[in-house]
Amino acid sequence: MNPDSTVAQLIDGVALSQKLRAMAGARVEQLKANGIAPALAVILVGDNPASQVYVRNKVKACKDIGVQSVLEQYPGDFAQDQLLKRIDELNRDQSVHGILVQLPLPSHIDANMVIESIAPDKDVDGFHVASAGALMTGLPGFWPCTPHGCMKMLESINLDLRGKHAVVIGRSNIVGKPMALMLLQKHATVTICHSATANLKAMTLQADVIVAAVGKRGILTADMVKPGAVVLDVGMNRDDKGKLCGDVDFEGVRQVASHITPVPGGVGPMTITMLLLNTLEASERRLSATKTPRP
Repeated sequence: MNPDSTVAQLIDGVALSQKLRAMAGARVEQLKANGIAPALAVILVGDNPASQVYVRNKVKACKDIGVQSVLEQYPGDFAQDQLLKRIDELNRDQSVHGILVQLPLPSHIDANMVIESIAPDKDVDGFHVASAGALMTGLPGFWPCTPHGCMKMLESINLDLRGKHAVVIGRSNIVGKPMALMLLQKHATVTICHSATANLKAMTLQADVIVAAVGKRGILTADMVKPGAVVLDVGMNRDDKGKLCGDVDFEGVRQVASHITPVPGGVGPMTITMLLLNTLEASERRLSATKTPRP
């Protein structure tokens, strides 16, 4: 890491995503040559504007690398039992390799029940309890896309995490907790901070790597960062002018850190890329299963 006072190098999520997606295209062609057409089913319930944008971006990303995407949109009052029935049908559909239900769901639907209804071998979002258990125990499974994308970004700058102190701000099941586990797997010493942490600044000043993932603008400022630290900003917020921003005071922190991710153009593109890679992984596992001789 660079301890100098120079401006931090950007970890460009757009450029890294393009590189990984280009490599993924070859995997798609290999699958198709073996009779497997990778397919992702995307379910959107309701008319949440942000969700519509996210889903549109995911569908486009699939198309760009040759993965078939099946988008199913349902009204906001769609019954939970009908949604569960449809997921069961997709679980049984051998032509579908991944299933994604866009969150958040309308309040009358139990999101946990919906997530747990997805077959673990099609859980390309990595939210199923089986996926969480696999990550916890180091077994093969699907890693949640956002923290997995963060790990790829750290790999892209050739950062050896062994012995490094990583601080994760946030303890959600989607980012904070799995992020901590992934860092542990790379032999980092990990501290998880959250709303009840007594002195956040004291923790972050010790960190070689900081992952900010709480959805609170400006939670990490320059005086909270050790010179030369690597900072990953997972936050998605709006500033006073309505412009997209993260959890990190970008202009201030970039004067102290060695590397930093921008918002937009940082972790966001990587999240979608890891969804694509998880879908390809699911497809390759299907292919492997079909080639394994039965006893």
